[in-house]
Amino acid sequence: MAICLILITIISACKKENQKEIDTEYPVIDVTAQNSFPKQCSVVKRGETFVFRASVSDNAELGSVSVDIHHNFDHHTHSTEVESCDLEPIKTPVKPFLLIQSYPISSGLKTYEVQQEITVPADVDPGDYHFMIRLTDKEGWQTIKGLSIKIVE
Repeated sequence: MAICLILITIISACKKENQKEIDTEYPVIDVTAQNSFPKQCSVVKRGETFVFRASVSDNAELGSVSVDIHHNFDHHTHSTEVESCDLEPIKTPVKPFLLIQSYPISSGLKTYEVQQEITVPADVDPGDYHFMIRLTDKEGWQTIKGLSIKIVE
């Protein structure tokens, strides 16, 4: 009987050591640093290049980050921010800017400083746009940050 108890204790201890902790935390997108860009209600110019800067982190391991920039001429919303921006009147797009781009994050990182150049074509419609940041961790948890920006002439 004593041998059975000892074996059960050893087997239980082995299982606990070999069990992988399950990651249930969402990754974090931080655009509050002074050099972060864009922020809610930021303005960018047609024909110019800006640097997308954000800090991203995860409790276990980061996976990927992507950006989706699209027009908001119909005033739909994806904003995750409390502050609202002044919107231009609703209009029909003629040549809106659309960018969907993924940016690599090296394996094994828990924190990463995103710094990516984005060029706004000179001939796109000026107006209200959404700047969507999607961050996915290695386990597949995803966080979305929806910012409103304006493209001007």
